[in-house]
Amino acid sequence: MSKQPPVKSKKLGIIGQVAIYFIIALFVVGVVIYFIQTLLSNQQVSSQTESYADNLAAEVENAMLEYPAIEWLMDYWYNHSAELDIEYDVDFYEINETAKKARDLTARNPDLEIRYAREEDLEALSEEDQKLYAEITYSWLLTRVNQIKLSYDVNYLFCVISEAPYDHQFFVFSGYNHGMKRGTGYEDAYILGVEVDVSEAQQEGMQAARDFESHLADAGDYVDYYSFSGIYGDHTVFLGMTYSQKELKDSMAKLTLSESLFSVANAAVMAALCMLVLYILVLKPLGKVSANIHLYKNTKDSSTVRDNLKDVRPNNEIGTLSGDIVDLTREMDDYMVNLQTVTAEKERLDTELSLGSTIQASMLPGEFPAFPERSEFNIYASMDPAKEVGGDFYDFFLIDDDHLYMTIADVSGKGIPGALFMMMTKIILANNTMSGKSVSQIMHDTNMAVCANNKADMFVTVWVGILEISTGKLTCANAGHEYPVLKKPDGQYELLKDTHGFVIGGIPEMQYKEYEIQLEPGTKIFVYTDGVPEATNGLNEQFGPERMLEALNGEPDAEPEKILENVRAAIDGFVKDAEQFDDLTMICFEYKGTGEQEVK
Repeated sequence: MSKQPPVKSKKLGIIGQVAIYFIIALFVVGVVIYFIQTLLSNQQVSSQTESYADNLAAEVENAMLEYPAIEWLMDYWYNHSAELDIEYDVDFYEINETAKKARDLTARNPDLEIRYAREEDLEALSEEDQKLYAEITYSWLLTRVNQIKLSYDVNYLFCVISEAPYDHQFFVFSGYNHGMKRGTGYEDAYILGVEVDVSEAQQEGMQAARDFESHLADAGDYVDYYSFSGIYGDHTVFLGMTYSQKELKDSMAKLTLSESLFSVANAAVMAALCMLVLYILVLKPLGKVSANIHLYKNTKDSSTVRDNLKDVRPNNEIGTLSGDIVDLTREMDDYMVNLQTVTAEKERLDTELSLGSTIQASMLPGEFPAFPERSEFNIYASMDPAKEVGGDFYDFFLIDDDHLYMTIADVSGKGIPGALFMMMTKIILANNTMSGKSVSQIMHDTNMAVCANNKADMFVTVWVGILEISTGKLTCANAGHEYPVLKKPDGQYELLKDTHGFVIGGIPEMQYKEYEIQLEPGTKIFVYTDGVPEATNGLNEQFGPERMLEALNGEPDAEPEKILENVRAAIDGFVKDAEQFDDLTMICFEYKGTGEQEVK
């Protein structure tokens, strides 16, 4: 039985994909329109509510200001709230206790017009009549406030005295309507003198009202409103209200939904028309272009592709794309011809770089132990270039039986230029050393030779040391290089902040100072290039001299080779996967002394 080839599922065409995207876009647009219109309607509700609250507050303030002695009254109500016998929620037109009080007060003070009495008129009254006046006007004002509350249909309407930081309220009056309870409970219409602690949100509301005259805070289906009424005597007075906006919000939500659906329907009709035009002008010719791209991908038959696309030339971007693809097939033909030449050239360059790296490595001492026949010292060195070839180098050799030359250097450049400059400097240093010169003279003469033909304006930092093996006297000079690290017998590795001269290749005729270190048996010296402390991890943090010393002192008595392994392991653990950006070069030298010296 023959095996049937697998049936390939038919891919959704571009018109289908565009249709899906249009549907998704319509949904997204509908949601966006709905939320935008909801936001606008909420802003409209908030604006209307704030205007509504401002008008209400203005009406209450006008009712208060009908009494010329309102400041005196505020002070009296605040200081005598517990003494007043107030008749709450009376009717102006009914015979009640307040009306009887008004008749009694007028009878005793016939010249007193109760509603229009001024502060100086009240000061002339007896204490009993002052109390009576405060009770009458409070009842009258509260009745007016109740009428305002009823006409504006707010849930709570009140006046409080509160001082910064507004964490406490003294209720002057609280509006009342039928169905409410007058008392001191949480949902009651408060009587005069009720004092309450307020929430942080209420404190912020009163502070905002004090700063900006009024403040409206949206609390879901309700709004809280504070208005700064003014300073009455020594008291800061606020008007407040709580107002339900649920019905208004529900109405606006229905209107918003209907408008959003209408907008989406219009967008759907426009989308269908756009898709039809898109198919005729874009998708159909684009399908032909796509088919020929696929043909070229599989066959690389550029001639057939160019013939097929001759008639796809609408005067728009599709025509431009068709022409570009035709041009691209010609360029690809040329590119494929050139690719083999470029690949061969790259392979040749890679081979030359690899050979250059091998040559550079062969110029540095690389066999260890370097001097197996010498028991007075041990030395180990390593160099890991950041590129195929590097600009760092080290060198050491015996000048004679009693003198060992050591150097480490860092060229300012990297890659091939740095490698060439490095080899030149290494050879000049070695030649000057073998001439029997002092360390300072070696540095001076090397600098003169490098400066004489330094058209590239490169430079190199160098540390040189010459050890008199029989005595342990190490004579050194430093041309702008990193501080060496010294470990005395039974001690720890520590930075030796030696005297620095200027870099080699910078300024001709520079004089370099040399210094001496007396090495005792067991002394070690570690020199390195700046690639060690400046090794950088993925967070752009540097390894630094502190971590370097910590790695050295992990096993301070280890052999030089192990010391370098420990430092390199610490660097690798710090930088992890970060790319090496600079050469890493290190030398560790241990002076063991002659047989006549005692190893500590």
